[in-house]
Amino acid sequence: MNGQDPRRAAIDRIMDPLKTNMAEAGDYSFEAIRQLGNPVPMFVQNDGKEQLQLWLEPWGQDYWLKPGEAVYVTSYGTWNDHPFETILETDCVTVWATSCFATVSDRDGKEFPPGRRTT
Repeated sequence: MNGQDPRRAAIDRIMDPLKTNMAEAGDYSFEAIRQLGNPVPMFVQNDGKEQLQLWLEPWGQDYWLKPGEAVYVTSYGTWNDHPFETILETDCVTVWATSCFATVSDRDGKEFPPGRRTT
């Protein structure tokens, strides 16, 4: 790693995109994040019989998909290496947007509401 401490390299891998994108974002609203440009969407669909939790990092937002429901998680701005890291568990999908800025939208491109929905 070019003589760099591996621990420092791991921290820089996370912090560099955050520093770059934070200056451009303005705020954390759906529209402001989209203004960062460079969108890379990832399709996520719940093919199960129960609600599926979608956990979006690094900000810790939770979204709940009903059976048959689908969303796009879209990363914006710049990142190192790849736009997403994904962890799949039994009833939860965790998506880390490595740019630190992402949106969750429905198939029509409208903002998908965070939080558990009962209806």
